[in-house]
Amino acid sequence: MLDVYEKLLSGEDKLALVGLGYIGFDFNDAKIQKYKAGIDPTNEVGNEAVKETTVEFTSDPTRLKDARFIIVAVPTPVNDDHTPDLTPVEGASHFVGQNIQPGTVVVFESTVYPGVTEETCVPIIEKESGLKCGVDWKIGYSPERINPGDKVHRLNTIKKIVSGMDEETLDTVAKVYELVVDAGVYRAESIKVAEAAKVIENSQRDINIAFMNELSIIFHRMGIDTKSVLEAAGTKWNFLHFEPGLVGGHCIGIDPYYLTYRAEQFGYHSQIILSGRRINDDMGKYVAESLVKELIANDLPVKGAKVAILGFTFKENCPDTRNSKVFDIVKELREYGIEPMIVDPEGDADEAKRLYGVTFQPIENVKNMDAVLIAVKHKEFADFTPASIAKYFNPDHKTKVFVDLKGMFDKNDFKAPEWDYWRL
Repeated sequence: MLDVYEKLLSGEDKLALVGLGYIGFDFNDAKIQKYKAGIDPTNEVGNEAVKETTVEFTSDPTRLKDARFIIVAVPTPVNDDHTPDLTPVEGASHFVGQNIQPGTVVVFESTVYPGVTEETCVPIIEKESGLKCGVDWKIGYSPERINPGDKVHRLNTIKKIVSGMDEETLDTVAKVYELVVDAGVYRAESIKVAEAAKVIENSQRDINIAFMNELSIIFHRMGIDTKSVLEAAGTKWNFLHFEPGLVGGHCIGIDPYYLTYRAEQFGYHSQIILSGRRINDDMGKYVAESLVKELIANDLPVKGAKVAILGFTFKENCPDTRNSKVFDIVKELREYGIEPMIVDPEGDADEAKRLYGVTFQPIENVKNMDAVLIAVKHKEFADFTPASIAKYFNPDHKTKVFVDLKGMFDKNDFKAPEWDYWRL
């Protein structure tokens, strides 16, 4: 097993990545065809990088037989009842097991609760392959730390946690990742420690954002601007800088449920983590209700109101719409008889149509609106001015209801009575 790293360097052995995700092999043939055509569907590395790469993109699982180092990076979503959905990681394990050859190192990157790699994935691979883990092949874990849309914190600039079933495997896994991660690696003492480290990273962020969201709700009732409060408090050296907002995507809004699910199996019911989840899961509803209240306050009819939502992806400058909490706003507005127009120049329109049944509109179609809500801080919206935003409204309205969800703009530029400006 010691020569896997050396043979990878020499080109004698191959490395396979199962689940292209953000970064191989993928079950999604349509995605594979885009990569083959030199198109980056994630916008993470760009089309040029894809065109110039020597990577072989394939949806044929038998090609895994040629690899001696296999990285599995498939999604780990939750079911409707917030319990972990291990179907993708189990499916990948079956494919790996059916094609793994002796002498291979398999490294999982999917975010899971402590124990999944060794207790769920390893048995599947062993059963499918007839090969014994630790004897015929080795297992490791190195959690993904990609930040979608972030052009500064990249794979190579974020320290990578690595782990292995034994010292030999750990050393091999560490050396392989050190080839591409300039920031270096951190060698966790066990696979379970590495799994736990990843799942608490996002749980910590989720809890902090939940605190900001709760503060926003409280301060709105007091007539105090939350962003102004945070800016004042932020002048203290040890104040943690978080902002209120929608918590979607397939990391922060999901990973905490993996941890609380595992805790339940050990007889502990989470209090802080689940409280934070409840607050964050309800924010879309809260935003929609607040917008409706603004319509009522300005004597505008609610049912059939013309509302534009700008931005639909789960975060800015990213095409991914999976687990977008903006859709929670859409659903709640529909309860009031409002069918919002949705604009997203960055979002994957096909994905949004498939997952949510929504159709994106061009920004040119936004006119004569009763309210405009900017939900995502896309770069395309950064240059907006009060004058350009005003053009989207019905000119007959005395007051323009403008929801700047994340506080992209200076509230002093949107003063009453011309504007009714609202933000978290």
